[in-house]
Amino acid sequence: MDTLPGTADRGSAPQESPVRLTRYAHGGGCACKIPPGELEEAVAGLLGAVPSAEPAGELLVGLDTGDDAAAVRLPGPPGGPAVIATADFFTPVVDDPYHWGRIAAANALSDVYAMGGRPLVAVNLLGWPRGKLPFELAREVLRGGLEVAGRAGCHVGGGHSVDDVEPKYGMAVTGIADPDRLLRNDAGRPGVPLSLTKPLGLGVLNNRHKATGEFFPHAVETMAALNRDAAEAAVAAGVRCATDVTGFGLLGHLYKLARASGVTAVVDAAAVPYLDGAREAVRDGYVSGGTRRNLEWVAPHTDFRAADEHTRLLLADAQTSGGLLVAGEVPGAPVIGELVPAGEHTLVVR
Repeated sequence: MDTLPGTADRGSAPQESPVRLTRYAHGGGCACKIPPGELEEAVAGLLGAVPSAEPAGELLVGLDTGDDAAAVRLPGPPGGPAVIATADFFTPVVDDPYHWGRIAAANALSDVYAMGGRPLVAVNLLGWPRGKLPFELAREVLRGGLEVAGRAGCHVGGGHSVDDVEPKYGMAVTGIADPDRLLRNDAGRPGVPLSLTKPLGLGVLNNRHKATGEFFPHAVETMAALNRDAAEAAVAAGVRCATDVTGFGLLGHLYKLARASGVTAVVDAAAVPYLDGAREAVRDGYVSGGTRRNLEWVAPHTDFRAADEHTRLLLADAQTSGGLLVAGEVPGAPVIGELVPAGEHTLVVR
């Protein structure tokens, strides 16, 4: 692991950059994820793989249900913590390098929160086209990541960098959680409400920003906001099922949750919150290919009833650093639907 140095003072203001980082990437943020159907097919043969040597702990959550992070119960006396491990990185979602760093760090930390954990230490993952972009911009990216990790109370202990054709940034994060109070995506039960802790529309606003250069500060601050408080509130309320909403959209992540839990998820489309400008962005055609692939993936398993095309696209919108989708109630978060016994469709949009 090559060490990436610390950055400037966390409290200093971000520097304006004349470089449009989003033009150096084929996609942006979590919309550049490999499509969910292709990814599941690729890893299908790896399910159930076990170490050839005796493992150091018990794997509580792995590949089987496509959860947000891995969880391992540490060996030792009962009552000890579980280790949470995850990694997340992506191409620029906004042009400002400092804001991109903030967003990417919040997104990586979110996987730990989505498991009901607390992040302890992160390492930077940086791909940089050193012949095209100055390292001063990379420094700003790292500064943004360090600021958000510091706000989360998470150490940043270096990282790894490579010379890449596209700029990429994120973090590998290690956290801890109570193994008996994990938030899992396979623990949903009928009769439980569904809550969403951040509004949708990040994907279409980011796509508009990439195409036009328009800046949406409310979208940036939504993406940079930590899911810490929502996760702590969910665990304190006894919730045991949750996931976060990122590149596969609300419907994609809800489909994975409902499928893993053996239930049907019902979404009240009128109750779902959206960011200002999101519907206009869909109307004007700023829809990523990732969003359309998400919708194509879930459509065979969804009863859309009267939902129009724009609503379907927003519900499948590829989010970057979105909120938590919680099977339970979280103070201040709208209830957007419920889990019911398994029916003909895994998802119902009413």
